[in-house]
Amino acid sequence: MKNNFYTLFLLSLLVFGVQAQTRRTSVPLQHGAHRIGNRTDVDMERWRQHGLGQFIHWGVYAILGGFWEDKCYPGAAEWIRSWKEMPKDAYDNLYKQFNPISFDAKAWARQAKQMGANYVIFTTKHHDGFCLWPSRYTDYTIAHTPYRKDVVKQIVDAYTAEGIDVHLYFSIIDWNHKGYRSAVPETRQDSIAYESFKAFTRNQLVELLTAYPEIKGLWFDGSWDKAWINEAAWVDALGLELRNLHPGLIIGSRFRADEYGKRHYDSNGDLIDDYDQTWERDLPDSMEDLHGSDWDCVMTVPENQWGYHSEWKGYVKTSYDLLEMMVKAVSMNGNFVLNFGPDGKGNIRSEEAKLAKEIGDWMKINSEAIYGTSHSNVRKQDWGYFTQKGNKLYMCVFNRPINNLLKIEIPKGGVKPVKAYFLEDNKETEIQNAGKNKRNSSLYHVVIPASYKTDHPFVILLETKENVKEEGEYQQAKI
Repeated sequence: MKNNFYTLFLLSLLVFGVQAQTRRTSVPLQHGAHRIGNRTDVDMERWRQHGLGQFIHWGVYAILGGFWEDKCYPGAAEWIRSWKEMPKDAYDNLYKQFNPISFDAKAWARQAKQMGANYVIFTTKHHDGFCLWPSRYTDYTIAHTPYRKDVVKQIVDAYTAEGIDVHLYFSIIDWNHKGYRSAVPETRQDSIAYESFKAFTRNQLVELLTAYPEIKGLWFDGSWDKAWINEAAWVDALGLELRNLHPGLIIGSRFRADEYGKRHYDSNGDLIDDYDQTWERDLPDSMEDLHGSDWDCVMTVPENQWGYHSEWKGYVKTSYDLLEMMVKAVSMNGNFVLNFGPDGKGNIRSEEAKLAKEIGDWMKINSEAIYGTSHSNVRKQDWGYFTQKGNKLYMCVFNRPINNLLKIEIPKGGVKPVKAYFLEDNKETEIQNAGKNKRNSSLYHVVIPASYKTDHPFVILLETKENVKEEGEYQQAKI
């Protein structure tokens, strides 16, 4: 099996295409990026058009809700096993209580669809190692709980039926497996143990792709351990094996490192795998921050709670906050993924349901400005963001100017706006020519009627055409 594994690795290198001659620098790499630039296949193009996604963190940690014996764990709820106040044996036996009688995958999927999500990332297992599918390679699974039924299958089936693509989260860290090591093994005993963990990890990933062929991608976590980073060649071969097993599979930049330990971007500055996953609870300031890569942002509602915590402390984001984050992400060619943390019974908490409804209500009117749109080279203004699709510019307004004039600055030689109207009711509004500025960009104002009242962000669609330079056009003096 090992020989076949590495033979497949070498063959896959040829198929996948190592293009060292086009790299930004010239560090010789065997396990860096295997492709320069973004994927152009239909599977990746579909991912690129999603706009909005949902993340679901769920596992036995949801039973505790961030508390043990009336003591509140201050960190992210799914990490509670690592807390000094949490007895490890007590946590490792929680699965015997896991019986989410309220869990309804179809209801979750309907809610996600109504919110406007086009893909979901679901935790098959987190760092505690508990598997929400009946894995053949461990007893620490849903099959040995009072619930027994395959949760992952229910999620895959329900979301797929709603037309929502499914990506499976998988933690490399596994506190339950005896062979797991975080540090590079130094003794023969540790090395043997870690080899068993590597085989276990491979087996589970192959198992997931085989059991749930409808999925579109794998979302990895916990790959920062020195032991995993040290296995660059083996992990690279594993990734190529998974891609051959599941053509079109989408894997983000968290999975592996190059032989020099560089993660996300290799030692030549090229993106490892298919999209940049460095934007966790954060958004870029400019397109320059993105290096031309595909990317998404995964975001929590409170500051840093992924799994269910019964107490949300600190600032809790509003639907207004989240909509602005989503539009900002899409305006820079990214996807925005909002996290949900159901409780131990399988209920989506009321605060999250409210946000999902508010976002969904907005998306029913304005999704045209999100799905399948991309970055526009029209200069951003303080009132909000532009997204673009062909000759259509979408003006996503979050900060209404006091004078009700939305400034637009179109670069020299750019398009000319010909019609503007509100997405919510198709009512046309006025476009005013406002001259030029020092950059010789054309300036326009789109007028918001004083009678227009709203307490929500709104979108004005600006239809454009190619700009033909007029004879005798005023030229600014050279300074």
